[in-house]
Order: sequence, then structure tokens, then C-alpha cells
Amino acid sequence: MNRRNFLQSAAAASLLAPQALAQKDMSAEILDYKKPVFQLPKFFSSPVKIQSIELLQAYGNFFLRTRSADGVEGIIQTKGVEDYIDLLANRVMPHFIGRDARHLESLVDEVYATNSNYKLAGQAFWCPVAYIEQSLFDLMGKALKKPAAELMGGTLRKEIPVYLSGSAREASAEEEVEVYVRGVEETGAKAVKFKIGGRMSDNRDAAPERTNKILELAGKKLAGKVTLMADANGSYDAKNAIEIGKRLQEMKYLWFEEPCPWEEKSETKKVADALEMKVAFGEQDSSLWLFQWMIDNKVMDVVQPDLNYNGGFIRAARVARMARAANLWICPHNTQTGAASVNILHFAASTPNIGPWMEYVRRKAPKRESWYSPNFEIRNGAIALPTGPGLGLEFAPDFLKNAKVIKQTTA
Repeated sequence: MNRRNFLQSAAAASLLAPQALAQKDMSAEILDYKKPVFQLPKFFSSPVKIQSIELLQAYGNFFLRTRSADGVEGIIQTKGVEDYIDLLANRVMPHFIGRDARHLESLVDEVYATNSNYKLAGQAFWCPVAYIEQSLFDLMGKALKKPAAELMGGTLRKEIPVYLSGSAREASAEEEVEVYVRGVEETGAKAVKFKIGGRMSDNRDAAPERTNKILELAGKKLAGKVTLMADANGSYDAKNAIEIGKRLQEMKYLWFEEPCPWEEKSETKKVADALEMKVAFGEQDSSLWLFQWMIDNKVMDVVQPDLNYNGGFIRAARVARMARAANLWICPHNTQTGAASVNILHFAASTPNIGPWMEYVRRKAPKRESWYSPNFEIRNGAIALPTGPGLGLEFAPDFLKNAKVIKQTTA
């Protein structure tokens, strides 16, 4: 072929290239972390149109209420939403309104890219998504007269063992250990988790010798009676975390949580590689791809997405599936209690590879609230899964009657 014929052939090929690309199937195989987990459409024979979404405030608490075109309502108590109201109202609510809740998995996936929302991704974005998603699980469960756990793969357990958490570094070591000694006596809990270090503190303790005193006192008063865990909240660099971790290991602590700053994955991996005990990690993360990378690269042994920070039940269930493939526990991070904690119970009830205990905040005996039931009492170290439809919460008839509407979107 001479040069002229070659150039003519090349030009013709370039003209045909766009057509060839158009004819070729460019869709890639769906990555595992994007595959559906719950198959929600199979439960419904007709659309479940999302008619309205409201953010409410009552007696100092915030609630997210969704309503279908058929008048069925879903409602949850939110956590920290006051910091995210603009994102909720301007970025997230409009995406869900008027849509079919049966396709909730697709809606949750699509909201990330809609209107360049991916540029805002993080806790402040995924929490609003989680609140709407969880409220819609409540709505759909009520429409079907089934517990939400049944929509999430089925109820595998009716009681959820919990470990006591929620300690505050402002408390002295003596006060901190006593909180858990008393908590174990009152609840029958079989495990507790102490806060050590100073929280993202560049190796500084919250108070001089506080961590050493906690470990010493916990060893005397609780070791051998309950399982112990420790959470550093990113207090240490890898070198110091390994040193602390080896001490925890000798004391037979079950896991060392977030030893290094959460963004420094390679530092946490150094700790996990150096220790024989389990390293727990992941509460601040909200990238499913990154969870898969951390699991593949053995950054942690216990996988800890937060059901709100990570975007809700669907995304947490996908992380659980990744962890299950690697034979790892999933033990979601949780700082909620009372009505706001119902999500952790349904997730734990329906997830096969859930860890031995779920995190439950309890620094003191809770006061009994009259505006909702059940009261989520810890008995013999476990909380009973609510049996009612949806999330199983029942609110006092007049509790939300005069609630203030903070934001509302209607189809």
C-alpha cells in the first residue's frame, strides 16, 4: 500500500470510528460494590411514589418524615442534621421527591452524581441521604406490614447483643472505669470499649497518664469478666500505635479501633500488619471503592461503616458483603441511643456476618422517654428487635402534632 492509499484508508477509518464506538457496547461489568443487595421491587406489585419529604423539629429533636402517594408515612429521628440542612433541602430532597421508592437502591446510587453532588461527598452529604433512605425503609415496611429487616434480607436474629460505648475523655480514668463497671452490672453487657489517647491528638493523651490509668484499672476491675476493646480516635502515629497496641494485645483486648488518623490509611495498615490483635476501622469513610481497597489490602480486621455517615442501610449492606467475602466481621460505628438507634438493630438483625456485639452508647442509666416505644432496654447484654412494621417505632399520638416544619418538599 502506498502512502496516499494508506492516508485515504486511515481517513476513512477515522470517519467510521465514532459509528463503531456507538455500535459497541460500552457498558462495563457492574463492580461488586455497586451490585444491588436487597432486591426491593420484588416486594411490591405497583409503584410506591414518594409524595412528600419533611424535616421536622419537636422538643429539641429532629425527625425526617416521608409520605407516599397512598398516605403511608415513614419517620426516623435524625442525628446532627442541623449542620446539614442546606444540603438536605437543596441537594438531596429534590432527587427523591416524586420517585418510586421500590427503586431505592438506584436512587441512592444516582444521587451521588446528580448535579455534581460527588463534589460534596462526605459525612455532610451522605447523612441526609441516609435519613431519607431509612425513613423510606420505615415507610415501605409499614406499607407491607413487615419489619424493615425483612426487606433487608430477612430477620436472622431477634435479639442484638451490644457492647457499651460512648465514653468521654473529659472524665478521669477512675470515673471512666467506674461508668463501665456500673454499666455492666445494670445491663449484663458482655463487652465494653474505652476511649484512649486524646482524639486526633498527635500522640498526646487527653490528660497526663489517663490512658495508662484506664488500662490498669480496667485490668483490675473488668478483665476476665467482660471482653475489653479500646478506641484511639486517631490519636497516634503508627510507631506509637503499635507500641500501645502490643500492650493491649498482651492484655487480651479484642480490638484496637482507629489507632491512627482516619485519612492515613497506610499508617493504619502498618499497625494492622504489626499486631496479632484485631484492628477496627472505617467509621469516617463513605467511599465504597475505598472500603473494598481497605479490605483487599488488609487495612483492618473489623469493618466499621457508620449507618449514617456512609449513606444508609443499602451502602452499609454492600460493605458487609465485601467484608463477608473476606471472612471479616462488620460492626458498624454507632453513637446513637434511644429512638435514633433503631437503625443499628434492624441492620444487625439482617446481616449474616455481623460481629459479636453492636456498639451502643451508654454512659449512664437512660431516662425512660414517654414519646416513643419501645425503650430499647439492654437486658442480659442484648436489645430486642422491635417487632412492629417498618422500623417498629411507635410515637405518642400527639408528639409530632405541633412539630415545626423546618424543610418540606412535595411532588
